[in-house]
This record gives sequence, C-alpha cells and structure tokens, in this order.
Amino acid sequence: MEKAGGSPSVGGSYPQKNAEILSSQYGINLFLAGLLLTFAWAVHAVGISKSHLLSYLITLMLIQLLWMLWYLCRSCTQRRLIRDKDTHAGARWLKCGITLFAVITLILDSFKIGYYIDFSNCLSPTEGIFPITHAVHTILQVYFLWCHAKDIIQSFKTLERFGVIHSVFTNLLLWTNGVLTESKHQLNEHKERLITLGFGNITIVLDDHAPQCNCTTTTFCSIFSQGIYYLYPFNIEYHILASTMLYVLWKNIGRKVEQHQQHKTPFKFHGITVGMIFGLIVLTSTIAVVVVYLIQIGGSKIKSELALTMFYLHAIFVLALMCTAGIVALLIYRLEDRSLDNSKNPARKLDAELLVGTAAGSWLLSWGSILAIICAQAHPKYTWYNLPYSVLVIIEKYIQNLFIIESIHREQEKVNDDIKTLRIVTISRGNTLSLTPSYKEIYNGRAARDSGEVPCLLKGSVCGRENGGGDAAKEETSQENSSVMHSASDLSIYSSNSGTNNKRRILKNIAAFLFLCNLSLWIPPAFGCRPEYDNGLEEIVFGFEPWIIVVNLAMPFSIFYRMHSAASLFEVNCKT
Repeated sequence: MEKAGGSPSVGGSYPQKNAEILSSQYGINLFLAGLLLTFAWAVHAVGISKSHLLSYLITLMLIQLLWMLWYLCRSCTQRRLIRDKDTHAGARWLKCGITLFAVITLILDSFKIGYYIDFSNCLSPTEGIFPITHAVHTILQVYFLWCHAKDIIQSFKTLERFGVIHSVFTNLLLWTNGVLTESKHQLNEHKERLITLGFGNITIVLDDHAPQCNCTTTTFCSIFSQGIYYLYPFNIEYHILASTMLYVLWKNIGRKVEQHQQHKTPFKFHGITVGMIFGLIVLTSTIAVVVVYLIQIGGSKIKSELALTMFYLHAIFVLALMCTAGIVALLIYRLEDRSLDNSKNPARKLDAELLVGTAAGSWLLSWGSILAIICAQAHPKYTWYNLPYSVLVIIEKYIQNLFIIESIHREQEKVNDDIKTLRIVTISRGNTLSLTPSYKEIYNGRAARDSGEVPCLLKGSVCGRENGGGDAAKEETSQENSSVMHSASDLSIYSSNSGTNNKRRILKNIAAFLFLCNLSLWIPPAFGCRPEYDNGLEEIVFGFEPWIIVVNLAMPFSIFYRMHSAASLFEVNCKT
C-alpha cells in the first residue's frame, strides 16, 4: 500500500528533477561561454574585442527582459489566485538594499552614456547601447524582485526554471564584467604605486583600454572616466545580490511549504545603543583611514610605508574587537538551551553556504601573505604588521561564521503570554491591594495554588465578585489571595526571564556592532585601499603576475563576504 501511495509522487517529481538538472546545466554553459569571452577580451585575444563581449551581454539581458515581461503579464492575469509565498525569501531590508545599489547603478549607466557621447568618434555603437539596455534591465529587475521574490512557482515550472536560471547567470556575468573592469583600473594604479615603494625589479606595463581618440569636452570626460570607477563597487554588489535572490526563487519552484507563516521581526534601535556607538566609532575611523591611505599611498616611499602601517594597525585593532565580540556571543549561546530550526529553507541554506564560500577568498589571500612573510629574504618594517593582520582575518571570519550560522538556525524565542499581560490591580471595597507581596503572602498564594484553587483573572475587571449571599470576609480573603497569587506569578516570571533578557540585549548589541564593523571593512577594498596589492612583498615571493591573478580572483569574494555578512547580521539583530 505504501509503494502504491508513494509511486505517483515519485513519478510526478521525476520530470521536474530533470528540468532542474537541465536548467542548471544550461545556466552553467551560458556562464562559461561568457566567462571565456570576458577572459579573451581581458588578455587581448586575437579577433575578440569589447564589442563582442558587450553584444553577448546585451543579448542575455534582452532575453531576460522578455522572460520577466512574460512573467509579469501572466501574474497580472492571475492576480485573484492565492499563491504560496516563501516568507524567508526577499526580506524588506534586502529589497531596500538592492534598490539603493540599483539607483547608484543607474547613475553609473548615465556616466557611461555620457562617456560614450564624448568619445563617440572612436567607440563601438555597442558601448552606447549597453548602458541603455542595462538601465532598462536594472529598473525592470528591481521591480520584479520587489513584487515576486517570495513567489513559489507552481505553474509552467519547466519554462520558469529556464527563465530564472538564465536571469541568475546573466547577473553573474554582469558581476564578472564589473569586477574585471574595476580590477583592471585598480591594477594600473597599483603598478604605479610599486615604483614609489622601490620595487623596480617588477616589470610594469600598463594595461590600458582607453579610446584612441580625443574627447570632445575634456572636463566632462575627466568627470565621467573617474566617476565610473568609484561607482563600480555598488554595481558589483547590486548584481551579486540580484543573482542570490533569483537563485532562491529558482530553488523554490515547485516547492511545498508549511502553512504556518513567519511572524515579522522589525528592526529596532532600542537596546542596542552601546553596540551602535562602538560600531559608528569604527565606521568613522575606517573612513578617515581610507581617505588618508588613498592620499598618502604612492606619494613617496616614506608616505606609502606610513599609510600601510596605519592601515594594518587600525585593521588589527578592529579585528581583535570583532573576535572578542564573537567569542562572547558564542559563549552566551553555549549557556542557553535552545533547539535549532532544521526545517527546509533555501534562503537560509544559501546564506550559510555563501558565508563559508566567500570567506575562502580572503583566507586564500591571508595564507598567501603569511607564506610570503615566512619565505621572504628581506622584510621592510611595515610588512611585519601584515602577519598579525592576516592571522586575525582568518580567525575573525571563522568565529563570525559560527556566530551567524548558529544565529540564523536558532529557533526564535516564543514570548510567554504572561509576560505581555499587564498586572491586574484588584480593588476590594475601594482599597487597592499592594502589588509587592511579602514572603508570607507569596507562601499563602502558592499554597492556595497547590490546593487547586484557581483565581479568576480577567483583564480590567474585578475578581471574586459576590455570588449572592456570600460571606464578605470570605470574599475579601478570596480577592486578596487572587491578587497575591497574580503578584507572585509576576515575580517568578520576571525573575526567570531577567537573565534571558540581559543575554538577548548583549547579543543584539554584539550583532549591531559586528554589522557596522563589516560595513566598515567593506569600504577599504571596495574603494581601492588594498594592501595586498600595495605592500609588494607577495609579488617578490610569488611573482608579479601569479600573485595579481590570485588577488583578482579572491578579492571580489572577500568584498562580497563583508556585505553579505552585514546583511546576515542585520537579520540576526532583528531575530534576536
């Protein structure tokens, strides 16, 4: 009987499993083809130009636009149907974050359009079509994610799988293109700084894709060309966030969810003042360090060494604070006895995998720096600060990952109704009974409870009303016992929950502090403050080109890790 009952479900899910496998393979091949095209353009392969790469990306965006329009039109015709939603996916704060990055991305597209107009004489038409298509793609995609990120698709599942996975890998290719373009700009600046630090034995050849013609308006050209690279970090974060939200949508296709809904947990500033103050101090000091670093680095050898020393000392101090905060949070979790939520949740699973996967990027850079310090024959003074910095980067991410993953898997604490119920002031013959019971009263209250006498407790009403002919003294005693029992119950509830509330307050402050610290540590590499490029020691040990390849591959993951950790810690703060 069980086989007969189970076989239809297995048979029904088999085609859908095939559709999932086929769509994933389609997406991977789409991505690999674009990746090789991007690589060919980067290394100046014969017969491959930037227009070929942009034509490929424009085609992918147009296909995604057609699919999104199809999905939106179909959703409009089925508005009256009740659809399943994944309450864990597409949180409001995540949508707000991606909207902010999308707005800055639109500014970037407008700069690219202006740049194309100024150099239109020697640029391919695709360089003008690309930012326009990308702007339309960005607007429609953000609207799509706001309206349908929580959807659990149950119709046209095979077609929708291909449409969603196409969107995922289109965003990943746009992310790759942004990372490569920004990295090439950073690499040119890095090569110039190495001359200042005295590494003359490194061959320096600037890799420039600048137009081979004069600009029509020099002032605007300078603004557009410089502004583009300061906006790229936001564009990069936008596409990686969009791809993760779309991936969760893809995983939810055909999924059956439990009927109970997750209750909303809004962010509140109450109770996290200490964490916010310390976090803002770290954020402010980090911005100051980045500004000084970018001004001083490359100015002279002494200024560059002082800039690197300042960066390392500041980062060591911040990372040590973060390690301490993470250890305290984990110790609090060890003292609590709360079960973990192991229910199926694609969004939560993806969060945990991204934390560990992207942390590997900075771990790779840290181990490379440690090995370079050990193996190098000459050690400038500032390079010794790189050793504790690299060790702390490894330890801090390890501790923080443990804290975040355990936090998002812990079951949310259920608030006892007795805690939310206000104390009842029982009035007897115009006299208000004391709300602070003596030891004798508490004892008598417990004795009455143990004997099975349960008082009448009604909000806003008087307990122990006359029942017709009852003795007044007996009634008064009954009312007093009712009040005392309620007061004793309140006392026990508050005493048992005071410790829990203190722990929760500490955890919320730690989450708020780590949230701001991760935002702070996202700023330096995102805006060009990258000591892995500038200290020069790793290039001497590993060779210039091999180390630059490692940095260019690992740095995007390291940058994304900080932003993703900040987003996860924001969720932890809301949930705690």
